[in-house]
Amino acid sequence: MIDKVIISADELDKFTEGNTIADKAKGLLKQQMNSWKLLSDNYEQLSNVKVKEFHFDGFIVKVQFNPARITSSSAKVDAKSIKERKCFLCVENLPEQQRGIEFNDYTILCNPFPIFPEHFTIPKISHTPQKLLSNFAEMLNLAKALSRHYSVFYNGPKCGASAPDHMHFQAGTKFFMPIESDYENFIAENKSIVTSENDYSLFTINSYLRNIIVIESSVKSKVIELFNNFYSAYEELSGNSEEPMMNVIASFENDVWKVFIIPREKHRPDYYFAEGEDNILLSPASVDIGGVCITPLEKDFNKITKENLESIFKQICLTDEKFELLVKNLKQTVL
Repeated sequence: MIDKVIISADELDKFTEGNTIADKAKGLLKQQMNSWKLLSDNYEQLSNVKVKEFHFDGFIVKVQFNPARITSSSAKVDAKSIKERKCFLCVENLPEQQRGIEFNDYTILCNPFPIFPEHFTIPKISHTPQKLLSNFAEMLNLAKALSRHYSVFYNGPKCGASAPDHMHFQAGTKFFMPIESDYENFIAENKSIVTSENDYSLFTINSYLRNIIVIESSVKSKVIELFNNFYSAYEELSGNSEEPMMNVIASFENDVWKVFIIPREKHRPDYYFAEGEDNILLSPASVDIGGVCITPLEKDFNKITKENLESIFKQICLTDEKFELLVKNLKQTVL
């Protein structure tokens, strides 16, 4: 079944310059733009999205009005709704025009409802639940393979994933999310080291609206070890029998992995469920927490304020009190 989705090497070569997986992904997007009208139409609309910026002390948060994202933002992800619909990431349910590139146990596909200038969904070939711990090493592999052009991100099953029943990552244009651009300036000057040696560092970011843990290392095994330490400490704190709530953004630059981990308090803010003028249809996932908040309704784009953003991040991200406990537990684990 997967064979009919995988683009042929001859067809891909017509659109590809370069030999890396990132180059091939870029070529795939060109081919799909040429052959898949839904995707090309939505990319054309993407060029007309509205964006505005809110300036905080040393960093910005962007808000994007993107009506094509209404399906994702309003997705029903309760168990009953998921059971009653076909999985749209399974091979047999993909659109007829969709083609992809195999990457180990995953398929790199063009996302037909883009946020980034170049946006991909990367589902596991087999239908398995959205869980990161056993798939984290593959996330690092993807971040390295796609590093020439893209960063990779993961939305937990209750943290913005519109297909929590099917394991998948996403990838998008590097430095599109402000969190990546902030790394060399704001973040470098506003971090607290948890543990650090010559070849790795684990730290938190201060005064950034969001409580975030960052792992940085040139050694893949060390990144995995530190992530496992984090996961163990967070699992103990959350008491969640399933996966603790989190979003993760990973990139590979200058032979170093950078992994941003954002522990979550809840799935959607109160604004999402409010009625009348108080309602704001914004369902935050990795991209939003990375600094580009997506509003599929123009009314929300027009009225959203800096105070709304502060409140949204405060509601969905781990509280200061719990974050301090997490860091305390983490220090005991890694030291």
